[in-house]
Amino acid sequence: MTKFGVLGPLQITGRDGRWVRLRGDRQRSLLAMLLFNANERVPTERLVDALWPDVPPKSYASNLHTYVSRLRERFGATLIDHAGPGYRLCVADGDLDLLTFRTASQLGQQALRDGDPHTAVRHLRQALAQWRDRPIADLVVPALDAEVARLETERLTVFEDCVEAELATGRYADLVGELQAAVADHPLRERLVGQLMRALQGAGRQADALTVYRDARATLIDETGLEPGAELRAVHAEILRGDEWPVRQLPADIRVFTGRDSVVDELTALLTGQDCPPVVLTGEPGVGKSTLAIRVGHRLADVFPDGQLYAHLAGATAPRPVDDVLADLLRSLGITGPGIPDDTHAKAAVLRSRLAGRRVLVILDDAADPGQVGPLLPGTPSSPVLVTSRRRLTGLDNAHRVTVGSLTDDEAVDFLGAVAGPRVAADPDGASRIAAACGNLPLALRIAGTRLALRPQLRLATLADRLADQRQRLDELSHSDQQVRSSLALSYDALTSPAQATFRLISAANVNNLPAWTITVLQDGFAGEAAVDELIESSLLQPAGVDACGEPRYEMHDLVLAFARERLFAEEGPEVSGHATGRLLDAILAVADLLARDLPLPFPSIDGDEPVPELPLPAETIARYTADPIAWFAVERTSLVDGIGRLARIGRHGVAARIFERLARYLWPRGAYADVRVCAVALGEAARAAGDERLEVWAAAVHARVLHVRGHYAEAVERYRWCEARLADGPALAWVLTNLAECLTGLGVPEEALALTDRAAELSTSDTVAAARSAALNRLGRPDESVRVDTDALAAARESAEPPSVARALQSLSWSLVLTGQLDRAAAAAEEAVALLRQTTARSALARSLRTLGAIHAGRGERARALTAFAECRAIAEQINEAPRVLSCRRAIAAGWVGDGEAARAVTELRACLAAYREMGSTSSATITLRLLAAALDAAGEAVEAKTARAEADEIADPRDANADALATLLLNLTTVPGPSLSAP
Repeated sequence: MTKFGVLGPLQITGRDGRWVRLRGDRQRSLLAMLLFNANERVPTERLVDALWPDVPPKSYASNLHTYVSRLRERFGATLIDHAGPGYRLCVADGDLDLLTFRTASQLGQQALRDGDPHTAVRHLRQALAQWRDRPIADLVVPALDAEVARLETERLTVFEDCVEAELATGRYADLVGELQAAVADHPLRERLVGQLMRALQGAGRQADALTVYRDARATLIDETGLEPGAELRAVHAEILRGDEWPVRQLPADIRVFTGRDSVVDELTALLTGQDCPPVVLTGEPGVGKSTLAIRVGHRLADVFPDGQLYAHLAGATAPRPVDDVLADLLRSLGITGPGIPDDTHAKAAVLRSRLAGRRVLVILDDAADPGQVGPLLPGTPSSPVLVTSRRRLTGLDNAHRVTVGSLTDDEAVDFLGAVAGPRVAADPDGASRIAAACGNLPLALRIAGTRLALRPQLRLATLADRLADQRQRLDELSHSDQQVRSSLALSYDALTSPAQATFRLISAANVNNLPAWTITVLQDGFAGEAAVDELIESSLLQPAGVDACGEPRYEMHDLVLAFARERLFAEEGPEVSGHATGRLLDAILAVADLLARDLPLPFPSIDGDEPVPELPLPAETIARYTADPIAWFAVERTSLVDGIGRLARIGRHGVAARIFERLARYLWPRGAYADVRVCAVALGEAARAAGDERLEVWAAAVHARVLHVRGHYAEAVERYRWCEARLADGPALAWVLTNLAECLTGLGVPEEALALTDRAAELSTSDTVAAARSAALNRLGRPDESVRVDTDALAAARESAEPPSVARALQSLSWSLVLTGQLDRAAAAAEEAVALLRQTTARSALARSLRTLGAIHAGRGERARALTAFAECRAIAEQINEAPRVLSCRRAIAAGWVGDGEAARAVTELRACLAAYREMGSTSSATITLRLLAAALDAAGEAVEAKTARAEADEIADPRDANADALATLLLNLTTVPGPSLSAP
């Protein structure tokens, strides 16, 4: 974009970065007028007065139009528009220095009002950087003289605001030279004089500050006959008194600080509010409480003009005596020798007296307990207190607690990059893995980043690999005197024995987030709630609210968990850990079994005759869980999936499979195929390694089913056949045979599919066998037999009164009725199936029924209803990643585009669908798609290509496949407006 500058000689920079020069002062003056009023209408008469200040020529209107036209030719017609009786130049803030100046000034002044001097300086310096010289220094435009003068005054005010912000950040010496030059140019600006005096005082040059005052007073009297104003006299008096105020005790603000914006804003609001209670900043060891407190203290420097008091209380190591802390604070306030009382209470009283009426921020870092904090509190609300502590300090009355958590993922990577340097950005994957292994904990990230900075040859991926091993993670997170382990050990050593034991046993669960009852199970009755409360108070365990089942939950940070497991194995040994894990697994299996009993089985059971452990939960908890079993599975889903994988890897695949079999009853109807696949693969690998063929075959069959519904038919068939060869009889074999039949039908091998359903029917009466048999018969051109099979299956399902079974039978029957030309009966059956499934969580089944209903609507000429059904089906199928169903809906919707007159768009989409079907190996689906593609090509005027597509469809089509012919006919109706109905054969 073209960029403009008026804060100095008129400057124009083209898109290529080169300066653009305009000829003629009037053309340049016109541009200046429009730029000074950017994005606003400038009346024609104002422009005329500016260009011809004396008497305009008779041809002024024509001349003005010519100048505007020339500017449009140079910058584009859209830049200058005709706005009523005048013109307007449209330009973005970043493309005109005047707009950039004003925007940055406003942001900086607002930040100054909000108590954020660092942000204020950044914006105000950006504003001042826009100035190159006096505005339009190379032009004489009397109409802009007043505006130029006002702008220069505005610039001076912004400079003073910027100095005010920089003084608040402590940049005294750096400002002296700049302020001396400004005072020399503007000797009567008392605010500038006062700022120069304060900068000199802060730089240790008190005598020079007094000299500046004497010179300024003399100038004011000589020039105006007036004494300095009250504000400047107050600065002078303060310097003469040599007051200790303001007291600035804060440690230096740390260079590397990222994120935490919301917490900083919350603390700022609390500490600057009315009657602020003590604010306790608490959190896990290494989370950055002290750094955050110091950052907030620096941010609020100008809000507390009398300064900041800071005391490190060493609560985590060797808590400092309150008496010593009080004496140090009094000395920092200028009280020495006999002025400091001997008695602790008297010292506290003197501190309160000294702070009374002052605006001081008191920061007490690393407090041990409420007793250490109480005597250090000021007596008036004008001086708020910010306390950091590993403990929650629940005994500190009326305190407001703010818990500091770990950084977000993005903040953690930014933090790592700030410590380690630019090479972090070159390996985002390695950086993310390091941050994840550090649990986004600032202390751990700082150690990892420092190691990278000191060892340029250490690759991020190498460090990430080392940190991935939980057993050596704490060893890796050690550098010089910084160690995560030693930091955590300070908190652990301060616990009572029951709390230490509970801390260790919680780690046997090896998860970060767990419900309250699991801690009770792990404790095994040796300790109670007091131990948990102590862990919470010490910030080693965090309350995580109440879950959707009404159960309290707790969280433990990754590195805290790693430390707890380290202590568990060091102090208890693997046997105690194994017993604790076993107790917890038995409890989880018992709960999962209870809550899954009324959910439909998606796979054959893996249990055999094994009994289920007794429920260890209290009656109240069981009542809450059984009131909404689905809610429990939803809450625990992620933990259970992760846990099943971990259990499989450590040889506990048997109990993991039993838990998974219950969890799958929740996952499968919702289309959570990714979770099912992860569990099945982990269990299969573990079973193979252990020589457990029964579990290996079961897991392989489950994996095959996932591949099946996702459209990977060939791979699914291979796995089903592998399982078939290893199963003797029973429900598991029937289930495998039925699924294999479905796959083979999709691949165009209905004869074998029908034979497989015969075998499956001898082993099982499941309604899925009937549905698979019906599908095979339809592909063999025997729809009348399919109707009989589906009718019998529907009757049996209605007797069971199970909505999913009834809906499945209705869906299968509806399609068989379509193939016999009974579209009205088919529509009624499909609509009933959809209505039943909307009341369940069976999303995959709902998508299937919606697809069938959409095809029926298309056959009946109900175009809008058909496309609505296909669109809803596609949305569900995309969410659960069922590729075959997504493809079939894309194909149907593309057919609708042909009817909408968008044939070219439809051709592109149908070709993409055809390629996918070919890769999938589904000849029947490819045949249907080719027929729709031919119709689209005809509509697009591509008759030769349409003929080729039809010829290929005829060549690959199975003449027995009533299914493909009927579906193609139904969908072809969508290519016309309105479409004909499908007649009975």
